Amino acid sequence: MNNEDTSGAPRGWATTRLLMGNSTERSELFLHIKRSDRQYLPVGERVRHFGEILVPLPEIEVRRQAGRCMDCGVPTCCTSREGKTGCPIHNYIPDWNDLVFRGNWEEAARNLHSTNNFPEWTGRVCPAPCENACIHNIPPEHVPVTIKTIECAIADRGFAEGWIKPEPPTELTGKKVAIVGSGPAGLACAQQLRRVGHDVRVFERHAKAGGLMEYGIPDYKKHYGLVGRRIQQMEAEGVVFHYGAHVGVNVEVEELLAGYDAVVLAGGAEKPRDLDVPGRNLRGIHFVMDFLVEANRHLSGESREKMRCMHARGKRVVILGEPGPSAPDGIGVATRQGARSIVSLGIGPRPPEKLEDEEQLLTWPHVGPARPLTSAHKEAAIHPMFSVMTTAFSGNRRGHVQRVHCVRVDEGRRLIPGTEFILEADRVFLSMGFEGPVQEGMLRALGVELDARGNVKADKKDCKTSLPKVFVAGDMRMGPSLVVSAIREGRQVAFAVDDFLMGKERLLHSYY
Repeated sequence: MNNEDTSGAPRGWATTRLLMGNSTERSELFLHIKRSDRQYLPVGERVRHFGEILVPLPEIEVRRQAGRCMDCGVPTCCTSREGKTGCPIHNYIPDWNDLVFRGNWEEAARNLHSTNNFPEWTGRVCPAPCENACIHNIPPEHVPVTIKTIECAIADRGFAEGWIKPEPPTELTGKKVAIVGSGPAGLACAQQLRRVGHDVRVFERHAKAGGLMEYGIPDYKKHYGLVGRRIQQMEAEGVVFHYGAHVGVNVEVEELLAGYDAVVLAGGAEKPRDLDVPGRNLRGIHFVMDFLVEANRHLSGESREKMRCMHARGKRVVILGEPGPSAPDGIGVATRQGARSIVSLGIGPRPPEKLEDEEQLLTWPHVGPARPLTSAHKEAAIHPMFSVMTTAFSGNRRGHVQRVHCVRVDEGRRLIPGTEFILEADRVFLSMGFEGPVQEGMLRALGVELDARGNVKADKKDCKTSLPKVFVAGDMRMGPSLVVSAIREGRQVAFAVDDFLMGKERLLHSYY
């Protein structure tokens, strides 16, 4: 910052420099600079398209916001006791905040990528547990540093300036690794292993890589091509992708076991939780993730056939499930498709939109389940209905759903007599989470040991399954979780696989 030319900078930057004086420290800036974050496009504008709806902050404001970081002695934003809060991937948040504040964007990009392979993804779709754990989030202020926004700005600046380039290995090991699944866990694993010289092949059953990051998240939350840009980088590094390769269906598991020195299972937890009530087999009732996947495939031109039976244009839509994140995504897509009406139901009690200061003070940094209305709820001008149980569906003579039968429940989910009601519906989307990985096909053919929840059993550090040279990572091991947690898992299994193949530690360990 010293000797830096800031001529033409906004007046706010001059104020920041005045507060700094001649020192290079930021010791008191957090007292003077207020939190400022990205804003959404106006509702009337953003619902007319599937483009990104968040407006980036100007560079000068991003740097000012980075100056709010207190560079804590024990930065709870990075990680805390047993990794239960803060950043699951252990980003060096105070370090790159300081680099951004001082205008050293290139070094900030290098620092950020040292722990996170895909920060432009997490900077858009991560729920930011780091901000919940920020010391500025302690009551009564609730004004954490805009960590997620700064992270996204670093990654986007890195691409814009050409700093993010392919990093092919300088030496080859001759070892072959097969990775099944190309979600965030599989991709992070593939990139790490290729960069240290292994021959890495990724097997993906879809036509494109990315898993639910590519197919399950609407484009208005991450622009089209965001994932493909990273795939191009990885291909330039030497990672080989096999598309339409459904292991256990059209690719034999024996082929992988015989032809590779290590196999990594990173297929995710894609078995949705169903609703066993009368009328469930009526047409027009779908899992919300199927709806989101087909909507993305439809927009990209990959497929249009299946979308016809799910499209929400002119339809009365009912979404069943807890309020996030898939249910709001379904609301956002249905709104943009032109749904006639949208109703969102949840069986649980209404969560607080803001925790009481006393409660948060007792639990910080283990922040509780506050769930404010999302941008999708505001776009559709709806408020979710809570403590509602769906008891049945009924339809017309053609076998298509027409009505959703509901009843109110108490906190123990016991039916409240006399509170029954009916909702008219043309489309019903089920958003009740996932049970775990699909066991039919690959897992059953492998005969790998499962845990009590139906996930592939493995230690979180060595990632070894019950089969020799077979490893597992991501949601397939830990159950449904966050994109950032999947990236951490991918980096960790890469460490374990490389150690297994080479007999020495050459990659950064992802667990402290």
